[in-house]
Amino acid sequence: MRTIDDFTFKNKKALIRVDFNVPLNAEFQITDTTRIDATIPTITKILNDGGAVILMSHLGRPKGGPEEKFSLKHILPYLSQKLDRPVKFADDCIGQSATNLSGSLASGEVLLLENLRFYKEEEKGDRGFAQKLAALGDLYVNDAFGTAHRAHASTAIIAEFFPGTKMFGYVMANEIINIDKCMKDAKRPFTAILGGAKVSTKIEIINHLMDKVDNLIIGGGMMFTFIKAQGGEIGASMVEEDYVEMAKNIIEKAKSMGVNLYLPPDAVLADAFSNDANKKTSSAYDIQVPWMGLDIGLSSCQKFNHVIEQSGTILWNGPMGVFEMNNYEAGTKFIALALAKATENGTFTLVGGGDSVAAINKYDLADKVSYVSTGGGAMLEYIEGKQLPGIKAIMD
Repeated sequence: MRTIDDFTFKNKKALIRVDFNVPLNAEFQITDTTRIDATIPTITKILNDGGAVILMSHLGRPKGGPEEKFSLKHILPYLSQKLDRPVKFADDCIGQSATNLSGSLASGEVLLLENLRFYKEEEKGDRGFAQKLAALGDLYVNDAFGTAHRAHASTAIIAEFFPGTKMFGYVMANEIINIDKCMKDAKRPFTAILGGAKVSTKIEIINHLMDKVDNLIIGGGMMFTFIKAQGGEIGASMVEEDYVEMAKNIIEKAKSMGVNLYLPPDAVLADAFSNDANKKTSSAYDIQVPWMGLDIGLSSCQKFNHVIEQSGTILWNGPMGVFEMNNYEAGTKFIALALAKATENGTFTLVGGGDSVAAINKYDLADKVSYVSTGGGAMLEYIEGKQLPGIKAIMD
């Protein structure tokens, strides 16, 4: 695996694909800086070597052309502050302004290009567009794990224009190393904790994990599809009727493969999907309409904690309940704290997927687990065993 540690960047212009697709509020202020912060070590290494840096990224989903709310200029104040130097900005990612600014860039300077997705050619993986981007730098660094599963112009196609000078940045390298540590070299027992709303989005990951894990813990809205598959009464709780049979098959498969499958015995119920609804705790298998399960209960937390304490490796993807509402966050918070404690005791813990990362950050525990993945969809596809175009382009 070729990384930026294998090169010295003195007097070189490094074209870096970063993932600055960060959330902005109505005033265009960044509300979560995680993805920007993650790339700072890569940028700093190149600048310290005596190189110059050209950054390219997408932001949001612009519809066919430039839109003010998706301009990367909103990132400039924070990025300049983090790098402790002014960051130059090109109001286009290709064309004359990008060419002129990149051409005059001196060692130690940083240039940020405008949003790549202002051109439809980016997502189409257009070779001509990739070639125009490639002309701006001497070396290509992919440090955008969040987009590694897309064969876009700036993540996969561009690499062919840098046959001997393409490499991973620290974000990409760390993602691969840490996910591989979980999937290929797990310390036993290996436990996967899966939550979130839908079973349908987790079928492939469950199937791929089945011959790798010792324990599989299921929580979140998806738990009710499994509980219904076991004949439980789930009231008005979320269920994917089309996947009840699939859930039955997973339960049987786990049994036949010797995987311990854990479902929550109790749930925190509400009589409406609202933080202000009436709530109570009951068996997760005996819920009557209009009640619905919005979190796991205390017995479930204790049951899962016992498994967590015994684990050598833990993968967590998906919250245990509607943790955005404070009345239904206890289960998710409990799991997050249990993972932090397990990490302290020597367990390798990997957290990934948008909501799990949001939960870890909400409870200020990101530095208390072994690794937090920056790529939601990319991490899931990598765990599912798929070959990611952004990784393959550098490895080839």
